[in-house]
Amino acid sequence: MLALAFAVMVIEGSTLGALSYMLEPLFDRVFAAGGDAVLWPVGLAIFGLFALRAATSLMSKTLLAMISQQVAARMQGDLLAHLLRLDMGFFNRNSPGALIERVQGDTLAVQGIWISLLAGVGRDMVALVGLLAVAIAIDPQWTLAAIIGTPLLILPAAILRRYLRRKAMHLRDQAGARATRLDEIFHGIQAIKLNRMEAYQNSRFATILERIVRAETRNAAGKAVLPSLVDLVTGLGFLAVLMLGGREVATGERTTGEFMAFFSAMVLTFQPIRRLGDMAGMWQMASASLERIVSLLAQTPAQHRPEVSASAPLTLPPSLSFEDVTFGYGETPVLNGLSFRAEAGEVTALVGPSGAGKTTVFHLLTGLADPASGRVEIAGQPTTDLTLSDQRALFAAVSQDSALFDDPLRDNLLLGRKDVAQADIDQALAMAQATAFVAKLPNGLETEAGPRGATLSGGQRQRIAIARALLRDAPVLLLDEATSALDAASEAALSAALEAASAGRTTLVIAHRLATVRRAHRIVVMDQGRAVEIGTHEELLAKAGLYAKLHALQFKDQETEK
Repeated sequence: MLALAFAVMVIEGSTLGALSYMLEPLFDRVFAAGGDAVLWPVGLAIFGLFALRAATSLMSKTLLAMISQQVAARMQGDLLAHLLRLDMGFFNRNSPGALIERVQGDTLAVQGIWISLLAGVGRDMVALVGLLAVAIAIDPQWTLAAIIGTPLLILPAAILRRYLRRKAMHLRDQAGARATRLDEIFHGIQAIKLNRMEAYQNSRFATILERIVRAETRNAAGKAVLPSLVDLVTGLGFLAVLMLGGREVATGERTTGEFMAFFSAMVLTFQPIRRLGDMAGMWQMASASLERIVSLLAQTPAQHRPEVSASAPLTLPPSLSFEDVTFGYGETPVLNGLSFRAEAGEVTALVGPSGAGKTTVFHLLTGLADPASGRVEIAGQPTTDLTLSDQRALFAAVSQDSALFDDPLRDNLLLGRKDVAQADIDQALAMAQATAFVAKLPNGLETEAGPRGATLSGGQRQRIAIARALLRDAPVLLLDEATSALDAASEAALSAALEAASAGRTTLVIAHRLATVRRAHRIVVMDQGRAVEIGTHEELLAKAGLYAKLHALQFKDQETEK
């Protein structure tokens, strides 16, 4: 397609030289005495050139639009595919808004350069060469006079190239800041309204917009400098040609047709030169975006996993163990020598104060991060010997942040799976206490969940998330405050359903309300990234340690509420 578009634009560009060349017979033969004989041939030739130019222009614009759109779409798809392979640490360091701008804004900035480059090389450069060839054929001295000021463009062009590159990079950074701010505003809209922060957020956004306006203005001014210099140089060339050629025509040394053909060739070079000057500025903008895209593609996952797991993926309920595991986010330590074991097919609860590292345990088990030191094992096999896909296939997880996508509820349950029978969906909904409310929705399972599940209540979102986890039928069930968004009656019913779902699975539960983990086979009490106590509910109460203190504190709070 690129080759075809280039060929068509070469034909389009060559018509300008042919048109200027046809002006000589038009003036010297058609407009002379006895010109009737050549009127139709010359006229039809000129019309044919315009018709050819119209056809090639239509075809080239269509091809270029197709090429630029396909290139942008492929780049966006490749970028997203690459980003999805990166680890969670990368996403913790880069805001969603900035990444959206990298995937969308930078590729769109690059998209237009294909049209400019092909138009510049295939059409404008060919047109320029053809027009100059016509001019040289008529009179080399006139041509030299016309381009006498061209060397004056070399130094300004070099300076402008560096200036535009800096401004382009700054502009892309500011565009990323704008996208990040919008992302945070819309995701935090409830907090903004509750805290009356509208004016404050408007002010912060306006500051970013002011910087973008200044950067865009300076960038536009920089891009306009070179075409303006081209205008001055062209005007200087026209003046030189008029002084030199006009005298020769006046003395009869040259014909009017020769001068008009030469002059029209020079006039027609005006727009190609301007467009080529504009292309220099556009290329700097595009190259800045290309540089950002390449740097993003150069990012590699911090996690290094084998392409094939060391052994076949497990299907039976496995044991889970942590052996002297340390981990931290940046410079902040979270786990400090954590060691415990969750036996196969049993329910193990993780309890402890906030910040003890309980949720981080889930991140390490599911491969969202790897330990800095120590070993995390599944059925005696280190997680680092498994591919991420095989590792995550072992887990069904429900967190207190029951994230839903802006898709129908059915799609939120299946998550792309095609092998789930309707009977299994109905059973999962029933176990998650979701059948009744789904039946009352306007379109049942085809009802749109809305952005982040906004059309559902917190409890309804939680039920859908639990049903989704039950549908996965994975050998390990991870529950992170899975019933926190439910009322007491629903929590009791759903806890019984989850207890039934835990049968035949290894289950790990994070809970702040200790009453929900009384019947766990084993309770691991965590504090400051360590397992400080391990035992059953009764054993831990008898120890009169941290668990007993937490239990007494919660019991006291409950009595106070009553």
